Amino acid sequence: MCGITGITDSTDVSGSLYLALYALQHRGQESAGICTYDGETVHRYKGYGLVSEVFSGPILDGLRGKTGIGHVRYPTTGGSKPENIQPFHFMFRDHSLSLVHNGNLINTDELRYEYEGHGHIFSTTSDTEVIAAIIANEIIHDHTPDEAISYCMRKISGSYVVIFMLDGILYSFRDPLGIKPLCLGKTETGGHVLASESVALDAIGAEFIRDIRPGESVRLQGGEVFSRQVMKAKSCAHCMFEYVYFARADAVIDGVSVYDVRRKTGALLAREAPAKADLISPVPDSGTAAATGFSRESGTPFREALIKNRYTGRTFIMPSQEKREIAVRMKLNPVRGHIKDKSVVLVDDSIVRGTTSKKILSLVREFGAKELHLRIASPPIIAPCYLGTDFPTRDELIASTKSVSQVEKEIDATSLAHISLDGLIKAIGIPRQDLCLGCLTGKYPLAIPGEKEDDREIEMVDSYSCP
Repeated sequence: MCGITGITDSTDVSGSLYLALYALQHRGQESAGICTYDGETVHRYKGYGLVSEVFSGPILDGLRGKTGIGHVRYPTTGGSKPENIQPFHFMFRDHSLSLVHNGNLINTDELRYEYEGHGHIFSTTSDTEVIAAIIANEIIHDHTPDEAISYCMRKISGSYVVIFMLDGILYSFRDPLGIKPLCLGKTETGGHVLASESVALDAIGAEFIRDIRPGESVRLQGGEVFSRQVMKAKSCAHCMFEYVYFARADAVIDGVSVYDVRRKTGALLAREAPAKADLISPVPDSGTAAATGFSRESGTPFREALIKNRYTGRTFIMPSQEKREIAVRMKLNPVRGHIKDKSVVLVDDSIVRGTTSKKILSLVREFGAKELHLRIASPPIIAPCYLGTDFPTRDELIASTKSVSQVEKEIDATSLAHISLDGLIKAIGIPRQDLCLGCLTGKYPLAIPGEKEDDREIEMVDSYSCP
């Protein structure tokens, strides 16, 4: 998962892109980048680090223009290599193409082999460059950008939202299952903004217009939005993990308030798996809303047993388990007076490998907690994700090889319980057939070799067909 944004017709595009990326920082902390266009030249800058570390005032001043795109990266496909930092930028046949992508293609290897056969030389290991190669190749062969998008969407398979800037014009498209989020807004100056989450629009004072529809392509030009429905699926496959963990709590994704979903998961957890305790505490921050719902439903007081150091990042999206474990003590510190000799319910969003949960419980127990009941606002994660979230192999997923009672013993919890799958679906409020639940069920919305498929019928509704 990553965070992407694109802004056009802005009087200060680099400053607006900076603020939008800052609001999307939770979606990727490894690197950040911006490309802008001033009518003649593309200006670009990118590097490792947080948005505030990569960009300074003088750098932003040099990113001139009224249109631009930006990216924050959390590495999945391609790994942590400097050449994979986005945006990508290419020059060909007097065209300038800059592109950002959030998602994960599942047919990258086949497409890379095919386009190497066409003579394309790849300079990165990212699936994003494959998307750029397809689009560029179609334009080289005298197809319009809209035709290139139609052909690209026909060729690629997986999860994707793409924003690209071609000769200063902004284009975007979203996969037909709507796995990854993308929304559209209007700026105070009459321009438009595209972003992974609505919080980026809020950060620059833009008005939310709507979510980009699954399978839709848009072009932003001359202050107008031109839309085409390129592909259509019988049902969607919105990623459930956006609502459980990845998105910011104050975001609205595909018409659903993330905060409300998390609060409802906590309330349902309290009904499904009550625990007698002195206090309810979140594992901050993604467990906070669920903990408030649990506290309200159970009648047990809400009190913070853990205080988060706001100057550390999200441990889940750190590149190695060793760094995640070290980060736990840097990130969280128990409040001794709240937990000493107390029975505590800790509410968290998920358990992936189990090592971080074990470390947190050990930390709270060290500060004097008498009992530790862990409640998880998602069902057990039993299968890897192939569509953009860094869930590891089944061997590394603790719930894939162990029962809930075995995990409870492994992490040394007094008790452990997860929300049910039906409970999670009810909290999200989106029909089961319109959610991607692959990591929870082992059945995926797309054909993945060696895995079970929860088939979604997809049809091409755009009339264009490339020979």
